[in-house]
Amino acid sequence: MQTLYDSDAFVVVHIQTGVPDRNADGDAPQPAQLVRHGFEIVDKRSGKEVYLDGSWAEMFQQQILAWQRDTPTQQEVEDALDRYTGLAQNPVVIH
Repeated sequence: MQTLYDSDAFVVVHIQTGVPDRNADGDAPQPAQLVRHGFEIVDKRSGKEVYLDGSWAEMFQQQILAWQRDTPTQQEVEDALDRYTGLAQNPVVIH
């Protein structure tokens, strides 16, 4: 889990599961596990979160790559994240 963005309004976390282990000699990964990734976007204002995986995660990954190239302002990032808040139906639960 890696926090990518944290502001007064949003938190974005990259979650990767099934990360392959290295062999004992540290060379090649073990092929046994399926590697998956997704993004959790938490809207601190509403206390809700949305988890993006599959094609949604791939589209969001493209957005992140564009941000790395173009260096947007914080307001531009927040406006883009705000477009995902309509998908946020799950209340944030601490577990």
